[in-house]
Amino acid sequence: ALGGVATRAVLVRACSRRAVDAAIATSAMMGLVEPMSCGIGGDVFVIYWDNKTQTLYGLNGSGRSPYSISRKVFSDKGLDEIPINGPLAWSVPGCVDGWDMLRKKFGTLEFQDLLADPIRTAEEGFPVSEVIGRSWAGGQAALAGWPDSARTFLPGGKAPQYGDVVRLPELGRTLQMIAEGGSEAFYKGEIAKKTAD
Repeated sequence: ALGGVATRAVLVRACSRRAVDAAIATSAMMGLVEPMSCGIGGDVFVIYWDNKTQTLYGLNGSGRSPYSISRKVFSDKGLDEIPINGPLAWSVPGCVDGWDMLRKKFGTLEFQDLLADPIRTAEEGFPVSEVIGRSWAGGQAALAGWPDSARTFLPGGKAPQYGDVVRLPELGRTLQMIAEGGSEAFYKGEIAKKTAD
C-alpha cells in the first residue's frame, strides 16, 4: 500500500550502539512522513562502522522476489518485462527484517521503544513539507488507480499539499503490530496475510 518498492540507504558511523537505535527510529519516521520514497514496504541498506572493534559491516536488506514468481508467470501474461506498477512489480520488503537484524546485532532498544514516536505521529498527524507535497502531487494519478492507495494517500480525493496535516492511522496500527510482535508480525502474521490478499 506504499505505492511501490521504496528504498532508503542509511549510513551509520557509530561510536556507540545508540546510533543504530537512532537510525532505525529515523528510518521508521521517514517512512511515515515521506511514504512515496521509503518505508516498511521497501528495502533498507546499511553500512555500519563499529568504532570499538574497528570493523565495517554491511547489510543488504533488499527484498527477494516472491517464491511463486517465475519467468513463466510473466510470459503466460504476454509480458516481456516486469511492469512498473501492480503486484507483479513487488518484491518481498526487506526493510523490517533489516531493522530487526541491525537492532539485534548492534542496537540497545526493543521495537516498542524504537517505533513509539512514529506510531504516535501516524495517529496524531504530521504537516506535509513543501518538497514532499510536490512529490505527493506528482504521484496522484498513479495512486488514484488503486482504491486502497487512493483512500489512504489521497484524502478528500487529492494529494495532500504543503502544510496539510496528514494522519495515517493504518500505518500506525501496522507499526504497533511490529512493535508488539517483531518482524515475525510483519512477515508471517496478519500484516502478511492482508498484503498477500
